[in-house]
Amino acid sequence: MRRITRIFVHCTASWQKTTTVYTLEAEFRAKGWKNPGYHYVIKPDGNIIRMLDDSKVANGVKGFNSNSIHVAWIGGIEKGHLDGIDNRTDKQKAALFDLLVKLKLKYRDAIIMGHRDISPDLNHNGVVDPWERIKECPCFDAMAEYCDINKIG
Repeated sequence: MRRITRIFVHCTASWQKTTTVYTLEAEFRAKGWKNPGYHYVIKPDGNIIRMLDDSKVANGVKGFNSNSIHVAWIGGIEKGHLDGIDNRTDKQKAALFDLLVKLKLKYRDAIIMGHRDISPDLNHNGVVDPWERIKECPCFDAMAEYCDINKIG
């Protein structure tokens, strides 16, 4: 079994109304990936779809996949917004919270973080400032939102 040290939260950076697990799978195949980018995907209605078994390596964050679990919610963009947006439905928020609690209980040494949190601290001030982020994903501050879950250990 892999030693999991990170649980990354992602958004799919796609439209909630038209994105499906099938379109995500097609996107990953088009990139030539053997495995998808996420272990779990949360649909707008709150249903959680497992795309990949936890024992397998997903392609969520280059350089950090071997010891990570990747969870994504469908959404993150909307018409009229140039940047990412936190447009999670209430059902997605509840399902994401519940799933992260379960994963944290299973992988107690893991820290929950957003994909954006792995960006480099270019000015070395101890904080990844918004201008330093490689991506906006998951379009909200996952470390702050799930800090209480991260205390499980």
